[in-house]
Amino acid sequence: MTLQTLVATSNTSLIQPGFSLFRFGRHVYFFGQKGWPKRVCPTGLFLVDLKGNELKLRPTTFTSDSCYLPPLRYPAVTSLCDNPGGEVSQYLIHGGKTPNNEISQKLYVMSIVSSANKKSVLCCSEKDLVGDLPGARYGHSINVVHSRGKTAVVLFGGRSFIPLNQRTTEKWNSVTDCQPLVYLIDLKFGCSTAYTIKEIKDGRCFHVSLSRNDTVYIIGGHTLESNIRSPNIYKVKVDLPLGSPDITCTVLQSHLSVSSAIVTHTCPDEFLIVGGYESDSQKRMICNKVSLSNDTINIQEVETPDWTGDIKHSKTWFGADMGHGSVLFGIPGDNKNQNSDSSFFFYVLNLGGEEDLMQSCSQGSLEEQEDSMPLEDSEEFTFLGDDGAFDDDTYNEDDEEDESVTGYWITCCDGCDLNINTWVPYYSTELNKPAMIYCSKDGGHWVHAQCMDLSESMLVYLSENDIKYFCNDHAKLERGLQTPKKMVPVLKPSMKKVGRKASINRMSTVKKSFLRRLFD
Repeated sequence: MTLQTLVATSNTSLIQPGFSLFRFGRHVYFFGQKGWPKRVCPTGLFLVDLKGNELKLRPTTFTSDSCYLPPLRYPAVTSLCDNPGGEVSQYLIHGGKTPNNEISQKLYVMSIVSSANKKSVLCCSEKDLVGDLPGARYGHSINVVHSRGKTAVVLFGGRSFIPLNQRTTEKWNSVTDCQPLVYLIDLKFGCSTAYTIKEIKDGRCFHVSLSRNDTVYIIGGHTLESNIRSPNIYKVKVDLPLGSPDITCTVLQSHLSVSSAIVTHTCPDEFLIVGGYESDSQKRMICNKVSLSNDTINIQEVETPDWTGDIKHSKTWFGADMGHGSVLFGIPGDNKNQNSDSSFFFYVLNLGGEEDLMQSCSQGSLEEQEDSMPLEDSEEFTFLGDDGAFDDDTYNEDDEEDESVTGYWITCCDGCDLNINTWVPYYSTELNKPAMIYCSKDGGHWVHAQCMDLSESMLVYLSENDIKYFCNDHAKLERGLQTPKKMVPVLKPSMKKVGRKASINRMSTVKKSFLRRLFD
């Protein structure tokens, strides 16, 4: 068991709590970046490059038929193998929080393919579900079970926003534990079924879940309502006969009370649990080995790593499983190290004895660096086919927009008093950012709809009909500069004079006699 300190360099400023790691063979990929993807890597996935003690993130590519995958924090992630005990061929990703603080309810399938030039390219597809759909959530778990030659996915726990009809201005972003339902998903047909298990009475979040054959063990986790980390273990057994599936649950007692822990797979039936929290203010510094055999689970405490002083004194930590018994985790730093590209200190904890971890990640990343090409400026979100990769070191954090200047929290007018620390939603369409509208004056600029005293119906009307808008400061000026339209004169009909009879032409007797003789 070894602990190695890393020096964060290229693109590591994108790493934040709640990230995930995918391992395909020798390649480890980072997912869940800070903020939305930029043009240098619109896929939002990076190859982890460990060379010596340096940590770098290098942009990766997707196949042309891949769907869009937003950056997600705290999603439920699990691996799929073609054969039990074989190499990982796919990853399932469900839920998670986007950079806009929205919670996803979609299920994605991530795989890796080899291109014509033998470079590894990722492929992402969205899986449509029918039936009892698991709602949007984060901090939950997803596992794969095998029974009677069939495969199913078990999803449990997590947190989500409170129901929409209960949300008020004061608690608009409040979250609650999801219902304690167990979802069974058939990946082949996309059918999802929810089961109520009488032994599971409370929802859990940020728990550890382990699976072996037809059984899933749910360990630890935090319950928001009672603010406890239960030591009970839920043993969920899934039977997949020809008819309806059967799910049973057994409650086991243990001494393992933890949330937000990291689990890594070392052997086919052996796992190691590290990190996490025993309480809201107490980190869990010990490690445990979990052995699964038949219908039993055995948890033992193992040797504690030689933690550094920074780790011991840090109040928080976070990380993810790199596979093969290795864990990447970070702690907040003071960013005094000039060689660091991040505000965190990062470490690799090797629990499984994979001595060539650094070498394998480095070799994998070198293959991706060859024949790289930069992105075209016109590409907002680009997928690559078989013959290209992104420039690996072109990301510059200085290119990121400062939202305090150019984003939602600008001073849009003289009377603007919106503050990021005191603002509360004003319109029903707002969540965590104020609604804005574009003023078309000169070069154009954005203003807060609330500062312009726009009603919600007017705001929706302007947005839906694409009407040119001018803010309060420029509306009067714009009207004054407009050239008056040329008015066509209105033709009025002549009026008869009142009180005067119209003259009647009468024919004389002589004329009548003349005309009579003329036509006779």
